[in-house]
Amino acid sequence: MAPHPRLTTAAPGAPTATAPAAPAVRVGGLTRVFDDRAVLDAVDLDIAPGEFVALLGHSGSGKSTLLRAVARLDHDAGGTGTVDVPERRAVVFQDARLLPWARTLDNVTLGLGGGRAERRRLGREALAEVGLAAKENSWPATLSGGEAQRAALARALVREPALLLLDEPFGALDALTRIRMHVLLRRLCERHRPAVLLVTHDVDEALLLADRVLVLTRGRFSLDLTIDRTLDPATDRDSPAFRRLRARLLAELGVHPGADGDEEHAGVRE
Repeated sequence: MAPHPRLTTAAPGAPTATAPAAPAVRVGGLTRVFDDRAVLDAVDLDIAPGEFVALLGHSGSGKSTLLRAVARLDHDAGGTGTVDVPERRAVVFQDARLLPWARTLDNVTLGLGGGRAERRRLGREALAEVGLAAKENSWPATLSGGEAQRAALARALVREPALLLLDEPFGALDALTRIRMHVLLRRLCERHRPAVLLVTHDVDEALLLADRVLVLTRGRFSLDLTIDRTLDPATDRDSPAFRRLRARLLAELGVHPGADGDEEHAGVRE
């Protein structure tokens, strides 16, 4: 069994021993107001290059609002603060958002710069990475849910983003497909090393994928956990260390497991 992971709590954005001088993402004092309600309340967040951060919270806590702000998609939101992010960034949503009139390869290369031959070469390489080399000429309607999300990942990663934003990308998939997608995403992130911000309701998903897990409560971070990646949830999901981490996050979200530290459903919604 892998060693027990370290469990640390730190103020969001606080420097760590391994954090580089220049973060890939720097959010400072971010406030977003909708209908006179502060959905985000002076949020600070740094994400290091190559760091994978998962964001948990109840529905309405501001998770997707924060992700949209970091993606530069919330032009109509009222508020203040600063958001510094890389120019090369990509977003994957819960819905794969493939164009139904374009074949898979054309969806992956949509908007990609360069000549047609080079775009198609890069697109084919990306599809091969996600296991869809045989589907390049398929129409989106013929793809399964998991295949469509793999195509969406290929479309994001073909651009070699410095920042990858994931808004519940596996929420609509069945349990077995989600497990496969988790393994694939970890492998792709280890290979491409983007900074990642994942919005999820699933505690296990956050622990499986992230280097840090943040909990957003009423517009502010109430918890910032650093996860020691020597713990491999693929093999150690039933270890005491993993169960303690899981119980800590569930408690922060207001879910109180039984005496054995387990909970039948690790997804947290209101």
